[in-house]
Amino acid sequence: MISSYLRVGVTLCAAIVLSGCEILPASGPASMDVRGGQTDPESLSYAIVKITPEAVGFLEKETPRLSTTFADRRPPKDIVFGVGDIVSVTIFEAGAGGLFVPAEAGVRPGNFVTLPNQMVDNLGNITIPYAPPIRAKGRTVPELQHDIVEALKKRAIEPQVVVSLIEARTSLISVLGDVNTPARFPANAAGEHLLDAITRAQGPKSQGFDTWVMLERGGRRATVPFGALVYEPANNIFVHPNDTLYLYREPQTFVAFGASGRQGQLPFDAWRISLAEAVGKAGGLNDEKADPAAVFLYRGETRSVAERLGVDCSAFTGSIVPIIYVVNFRDPAGYFLATKFFMRNKDVIYVSNSFAVESAKAMSYFRLIVATVNDPIVAANSALVLKGLLHPTGTSVVTTLTTSGGGN
Repeated sequence: MISSYLRVGVTLCAAIVLSGCEILPASGPASMDVRGGQTDPESLSYAIVKITPEAVGFLEKETPRLSTTFADRRPPKDIVFGVGDIVSVTIFEAGAGGLFVPAEAGVRPGNFVTLPNQMVDNLGNITIPYAPPIRAKGRTVPELQHDIVEALKKRAIEPQVVVSLIEARTSLISVLGDVNTPARFPANAAGEHLLDAITRAQGPKSQGFDTWVMLERGGRRATVPFGALVYEPANNIFVHPNDTLYLYREPQTFVAFGASGRQGQLPFDAWRISLAEAVGKAGGLNDEKADPAAVFLYRGETRSVAERLGVDCSAFTGSIVPIIYVVNFRDPAGYFLATKFFMRNKDVIYVSNSFAVESAKAMSYFRLIVATVNDPIVAANSALVLKGLLHPTGTSVVTTLTTSGGGN
């Protein structure tokens, strides 16, 4: 009976060792399992990418920027009139007695007449007396002035024309969302940048590092943190007529798992942070558990980015490729790389336990099983001693009596 307990104990211990400690509690996969790749055909495939100077430099260039989505950094073209705009037209003649200035008006200062303000009609035209409809839609101020002069020069006395935009109802810039004064306002003819437009809306309501800016122009959109406009001037591009700026607040966060000092969802509390700063915010590596060579960052990248990182994308479907970045903190250079590798919103950091920790867990379970097996053996022996069938030394009483001659 006792030998059967021993066999069970040995069998359980062997099962723990042969199973690679898979039955032991853990906060995530072992380092060797992550590096081995996904072998289950029914699970999600992923790629492993080592963080190198080349990878860090490439990813920095691939960081979403307004200056790359909207590459034309030139000021907007001259503002043009559109349907609904209110315009003013003033016509000058060289002398009295002309088409618009009667002879008796010669004594007044200036030979001119200002027409009533009018709106560019649905056909894109405005009306000038004694002239056919004048096209205004899509024309700049100098172009419209020239067209009116050409229409009147055969009837008026050396006409000159001044056209003014009284109320802009097109060529507007919209600044909406998490700003103090959401508004639509006319584009500045001199040109202005994104921060200028946001300032005209009285700036963002919340702290800048939690604010995102989305620019929509001509059917395209791009979104960057508000801090990118402030700290990277290249992103502070010119606004164009009919642009829409939408500001919204969304704290950037990342998740930390495994053998880090803290676990859970943690905020950036900055417009961007590096991997080194993120590990620091998570309490660093747990000195009693962590494997410094097994710090992993989970992120989805576009197929084009993954291919340029050297990933074979033939095994992946869809536009996003799951990638696990690996950094070795046993290598002193790993800390320098981590300061240049910038986090993205919703990234996941996982720090694997060291092999020694897993081995210690296995040994603890081994001792627990041995103790569990020993408990019934000790109890059985104690019962036999109490019944007088077993000597306290562990020798059978019958054997002792036979050896001592007590059986004769």
